[in-house]
Amino acid sequence: MRLSFAFLLIFSLLFTSAFAITPMGAPVPSPSRFGCNKKCELRCSRSGWRDRCLKYCGICCGKCNGCVPSGPYASKAQCPCYRDMKNPKGRDKCP
Repeated sequence: MRLSFAFLLIFSLLFTSAFAITPMGAPVPSPSRFGCNKKCELRCSRSGWRDRCLKYCGICCGKCNGCVPSGPYASKAQCPCYRDMKNPKGRDKCP
């Protein structure tokens, strides 16, 4: 009895989630659209955590419409959007 109830519950959750309406947010632009790969390569060229740097730089670049500080030691003040993005802990999200 319990097994069939658990199966029915799981099946109904999966079935209803397939038809759930998700809220429409503003789409995040593709990082490659703004040339973010080259900009982030330069930005992360001296990073000790290169893979992580490239990942977060790409996310930030896409959200900031291609704005990335111009070099590994360039000031984040060049791109206010990039500078002001924070992670859930309140630290800088963008490298």
